[in-house]
Amino acid sequence: MHVTSVYRSGSFSFNPKHLNLSLSATHWSSAGATWYGSPDGFGSDGGSCGYEDVVSQAPFSSMVTSVGPSLYKSGKECGACYQIKCTKHKSCSGKPVRVVITDSCPGCVSETAHFDLSGTSFGAMALPGQGEELRNAGLLEIRFARVACDYSGKTIAFHVDQGSNSNYFAAVIEYEEGDGDLGSVELMDASSSDSVGDEEWRAMQQSWGAVWKLDAGSALHPPLSIKLTSQYSGQTLLAKNVIPKNWQPGATYRSVVNYL
Repeated sequence: MHVTSVYRSGSFSFNPKHLNLSLSATHWSSAGATWYGSPDGFGSDGGSCGYEDVVSQAPFSSMVTSVGPSLYKSGKECGACYQIKCTKHKSCSGKPVRVVITDSCPGCVSETAHFDLSGTSFGAMALPGQGEELRNAGLLEIRFARVACDYSGKTIAFHVDQGSNSNYFAAVIEYEEGDGDLGSVELMDASSSDSVGDEEWRAMQQSWGAVWKLDAGSALHPPLSIKLTSQYSGQTLLAKNVIPKNWQPGATYRSVVNYL
């Protein structure tokens, strides 16, 4: 079930002292690469980031990867985008393709960085018609670079965890564009804002992967607003009243804001 929020409010601030991936030069490094799942598949069903079956749908479109601990960073890099390319196999095209972190590979520690790619994204590094030959190589040395995500106009969405209730709220946060890796997430309910404009924001904790939670300890009064701060640029977005009064566990609510 996908529910679209109709609220139109959004705001942001920018701290130029932090890195802005959208403006930064591309810096390439070396990594190992393998692949898993079906040859033309998406690796696993959402994996440890919690994206579930959306990894096979646009804008992810199966161009996804799991990564070793050095890049996964306990889930803080879920949703991060990288360009990858290979040049040392006869079937490599040498052209970069963009992939999104959606899963972890705890055992991928033999190199400084490792990408365990979906069959689709591994084959995308190949020359036309040579995806199978490249996948048959098994292990490759590749080049990779952190880049800004571009989800073609999609706005940030909140997929409410099935275990959420009036006292506990958790959600998978999806489709952060640009340098939108989340450094912090805060929540405010309808009872936390008064007539003179004073607001009380409560910090959410990263639960696992791309899931952020708030154990409120008392009833939350919707609609709920969510504030997101990028760990790279320091840019803050406000998804005002994005979770409506009649919200349901398992539903997805879309904001009207993003980092691009």
